[in-house]
Amino acid sequence: MEFLIPLICMAGVGLVLLVWVSIRIVQEYERGVIFRLGRVSGAKGPGLFFLLPVLDRMVKVDLRTVTLDVPSQDAITADNVTVKVNAVVYFRVLDPVAAVIQVEDYRRATWQIAQTSLRNVIGQFAT
Repeated sequence: MEFLIPLICMAGVGLVLLVWVSIRIVQEYERGVIFRLGRVSGAKGPGLFFLLPVLDRMVKVDLRTVTLDVPSQDAITADNVTVKVNAVVYFRVLDPVAAVIQVEDYRRATWQIAQTSLRNVIGQFAT
């Protein structure tokens, strides 16, 4: 009987820790992409979610408009004149599952596409 009380206390602490690790809160402006055993279970949110610690994993995606500053760069126009351009890109994630699965880092990919597209567009114009 004496050994039963510490055992019950340890089980209670373990249960509290398990619940604490299982809780995820997704804000109004976020979606949580849930993976169960490596497969996409779907995008959830906003709200409070319980995940199984070993089986489930959640990746949060921000749905707000993001501002990316494209650094100033030299571009060559169609008539071989070098111009210095600077740009700002605004984007927003519409499909959180695709943003997590199809691209490793969607922010960096958007930034690189913006730089490349800016150079291509400037290259088509003559001064």
